[in-house]
Amino acid sequence: METRSRLTCCLYAWGANSYGQLGQNHVEDQCVPRLCDSSALQDRAVRAVCGGGGHSVLLTENGEVFVCGQNHKGQLGLGHNTDVLTLQLCPVLNHKVANVACGWDFTLLLTDSGRLLACGSNAFGQLGVGQTVKHTAELLAVQALKEPVVSVAAGLRHSLTVGASGSVYQWGTGLFSHAKRALSPHPVPSHLKSQVPCLVPGLGQRKSHLVSAGSAHCVCLTEEGELFLWGSSKHGQLATAEPFLPSPSLLNRSLLKGEKVTNVCSGWTHVVAQTESGRVFTWGRGDYGQLGRPASVSEDAEKLCPGPVVQGIRKDCLPGEVASLDGATQIACGSEHNLAVVGGRLLSWGWNEHGMCGDGSQADVFHPRLVSDLRPVLIGCGAGHSVAVCGVTTGLTQNSDST
Repeated sequence: METRSRLTCCLYAWGANSYGQLGQNHVEDQCVPRLCDSSALQDRAVRAVCGGGGHSVLLTENGEVFVCGQNHKGQLGLGHNTDVLTLQLCPVLNHKVANVACGWDFTLLLTDSGRLLACGSNAFGQLGVGQTVKHTAELLAVQALKEPVVSVAAGLRHSLTVGASGSVYQWGTGLFSHAKRALSPHPVPSHLKSQVPCLVPGLGQRKSHLVSAGSAHCVCLTEEGELFLWGSSKHGQLATAEPFLPSPSLLNRSLLKGEKVTNVCSGWTHVVAQTESGRVFTWGRGDYGQLGRPASVSEDAEKLCPGPVVQGIRKDCLPGEVASLDGATQIACGSEHNLAVVGGRLLSWGWNEHGMCGDGSQADVFHPRLVSDLRPVLIGCGAGHSVAVCGVTTGLTQNSDST
């Protein structure tokens, strides 16, 4: 007898599941990773996983889109508004999809030709298709974008893209009330209240290549490894004591040990950045453990922000290194929880009320913790749920002549 091993991939999900967003044909929360019903995928390779408030979207390597979960605003793009409990193919006619971003109740799909398609709620103009559409279950092209899109991000009620020129565009009124309170009596800038894509000012000649969005903040990463942040900083997510920044503000690189940033992702009120040497820094709100580190402040942060801070922002919400995430190959943020792949192992931390950290409990996790023995190939988060494409080694036994 001869035994060989083969690596196959399985889809696991856990956490909040009130609308079937785990794709397991039920609506019960799961506190540990459970296999999804991935029969619709038919062994297709998955290239991206993303989730919203109650829905999930998977992209395959050949540009197909599979969806499940909450669909009351048409955020699954299926042409109807009924929730779906297992993965279902979303018809994206004549398009191959390269990337996806999920807001609370809307979805943005980026095609391989740089076009942007949108579906779901448009109550705050977050789809970028103007005011007449309140919500749509059909995928609509965002016509106002006049150049190919290379990066897309969806916040709670606003959206961001980077164009091929390196310019950043923003739309959706999710930040408007924050801006109005903070800036009054001065007017709110156009990019914070537009319902169609609007150029974000203040980036000069810098060329951006990646955007990320929180519940009421925005982040962009330039090709030079510079990080710009704007929007609400109520919880220190912009690494400033100012409560609101209307236009992009450069993060002082000394807060990141002087290193360039290579990747960034956002939760609702926290930010995770990885630098050129593989270090991982977190900042912003941390009371659910979403920063993955104890309360501390570096000497550099102390020099930059001496004395007490305002609006209840603690200096320990400024960037701090999480050594256990050093060398992470993937990081994903939910609303208040996170996943990371380090050394081929899956780690989780943060808010855990619905079991989204996958440790079998509902207690918040304050330091990155190993999630069972899964071998993650690809990870993604929704607001309160987690998804991992995992490799599973199967033994194949064959008859052979042994005499």
